[in-house]
Amino acid sequence: MDEPILNIEERAAINSGRWFSSLSPSLRHDILRCAYVKRFRDGGLISARGDPPDEWIACARGAVRVSSTSISGKQITLTYVEPGIWFGDVAMFDGDRRTHDAYAHGDSTILCVARADFKKILSQHAELYDALLQLQSRRIRQLFGLVEDLNTLPLRSRLAKQLIHLARSYGVPSLAEGDEIRIGLQLAQEELAQLLGASRQRVNQELKAMEREDAIRIEPGGLVVRDRSKLMRIVDSSH
Repeated sequence: MDEPILNIEERAAINSGRWFSSLSPSLRHDILRCAYVKRFRDGGLISARGDPPDEWIACARGAVRVSSTSISGKQITLTYVEPGIWFGDVAMFDGDRRTHDAYAHGDSTILCVARADFKKILSQHAELYDALLQLQSRRIRQLFGLVEDLNTLPLRSRLAKQLIHLARSYGVPSLAEGDEIRIGLQLAQEELAQLLGASRQRVNQELKAMEREDAIRIEPGGLVVRDRSKLMRIVDSSH
């Protein structure tokens, strides 16, 4: 499925990424000049735990599901990487093997920079060191926030927070209802439960409660956020 270049939408997703768009034009140019495109069908393995760190990767279309495998052999989803987000840079520095599996979630396109090219770009653009340091700092803050939420917020609040994030990252405005936002990322309730470290049954109960409150609507194809302010109030009520 490899094709040599990004299409217009994929290039726009990369260029509009919050972190990438903050880089200087010359650095962005050099990164894109070295990058190559890979396309995957839904469920395709992008990289496996234990693989050598050969590539720095960005999601350009679809999503990348980052997962781990439990002792019993069950796959546990840790996060989804959305279009415009770069990942895999930590392994570029320390040289350790990949710590998690990465799969295409839906038909997906990724942009890759080979490790040798990554090192070369670093040697030519000192700016990239500071930019990656800022990126890591943001990730650490997010990680501490997740740990804090897990230990201080009830499931209802964490679920509302996750739905707000998914609507912001993957939201598709409804044509019929102006205020409604459909979450474009197709997630089974089991996958949503894994993101929250909860059981599918408990997540299902909370989703149904939010639907009764007209905050969301559960459809066969996914979730629709009907009233974002109601989700915000659920989050705020627990602080």
